Amino acid sequence: MSAGYLLYRRMHGLLRDESGMATVEAAYAIAAISVVLMLCVGGLAAMTTTLRCADAAREVARLTAAGDARARSVGAAAAPGGARIAVEQRGDEVVVRVEAGVPLLPLLTVGGSAIALMEPREDDSDAPAPASP
Repeated sequence: MSAGYLLYRRMHGLLRDESGMATVEAAYAIAAISVVLMLCVGGLAAMTTTLRCADAAREVARLTAAGDARARSVGAAAAPGGARIAVEQRGDEVVVRVEAGVPLLPLLTVGGSAIALMEPREDDSDAPAPASP
C-alpha cells in the first residue's frame, strides 16, 4: 500500500470519528443548565427585592403621615442597598415610591409604593373642638 493511501485512510477515519461528541453535548447541556439556574436565582432575588421595597415604602409612608422626622432613615434601613426613595404629598395623602436594582439582574429595576393619609395634628385649625361635658 502506498503512503498516500494510508494517509487518506487515516484522515478519513479522523473525520468520521465521533468519540468526542458526548463531551461536546455535555458541555452545551451544562452551559444551558447554568443559564437557567442563574435566571431562576435572579428571579428569586427580584421577588425579594420587590418585597423589601414595598415594606420600606409602607414604613416611610406611615411614619411620614404621622409626622415623624426619621421616616427616610428608617426607610433607607429597611430598603435594599442603593434604593431610591421618593416621597410626595398630594393633598392629605403621602405617596412613597421605593426603587432598587436587582443584584443578579443588573438591567432590571423593581420597586414598591405605598399611600398613607396624613394624620390630624393637634395644631390643625380644622380639628373639631373637644366636646364639653
